Amino acid sequence: MKKKLQVLSISLALASAMSILHAEGNANAPYLRPVGNINAGKQKSASCTSCHGDNGNSMVATFPKLAQQHSSYLVRQLHAFKDGSRNDPMMSAMALPLTDEDITDISAYYAAQKISENTLPVLESDDEDEKPAAATDKPADKKDAIQAIIAQGSDLYRNGNLKSEVSACIACHGPFGEGNKPASFPALKSQHADYLIKALTDFKSGARSNNPENIMHMIAKKMTDEEIKAVSYRISMMK
Repeated sequence: MKKKLQVLSISLALASAMSILHAEGNANAPYLRPVGNINAGKQKSASCTSCHGDNGNSMVATFPKLAQQHSSYLVRQLHAFKDGSRNDPMMSAMALPLTDEDITDISAYYAAQKISENTLPVLESDDEDEKPAAATDKPADKKDAIQAIIAQGSDLYRNGNLKSEVSACIACHGPFGEGNKPASFPALKSQHADYLIKALTDFKSGARSNNPENIMHMIAKKMTDEEIKAVSYRISMMK
């Protein structure tokens, strides 16, 4: 049964990838294969640095890292912010004045940067509540508890949850969180855990997408808060 779930996950990913690849031949969607100027993108990204860092590695954990992200994905998201199909007041205002050339240049710049690695997440009080059997009064015990959460996330990332029909993340985002460039599935490795938690929570609630057939909404709505945290911790440690 677990294999059947993984096959279903891969089938969903391939179906989405084919629809996106088909769109690449559509004259109405030329931005799916961006070719940007990296040097121009660096200059044009100056207004992005306060939130996303000088080289796309944000210092604030709730702001996503953009470094080493697929340019095709970044282009799609910036266009979505610009046309209002993805709602975020700050990003919509930033994207609105950008031309198609600006968007491809900025995306090319961030795609060419190297993403930074994260330190091990710090155990918080709510993490302790989720692991009542673990001793957490000593640093070593807290580290063990974090590793247990990350191990839970690793299993969910690779195998999904058969009981609750949560698909495995690996099907779309790859074994190492590298994503799928042709399908515009984002790279996730070394992303901030806090941002991933927020993104999955927003997908779960529908705040991130008003499309009930969105793959991430269908997956996240079946995840528990504990699973969201565990898989986010695991992804943040991928290199």
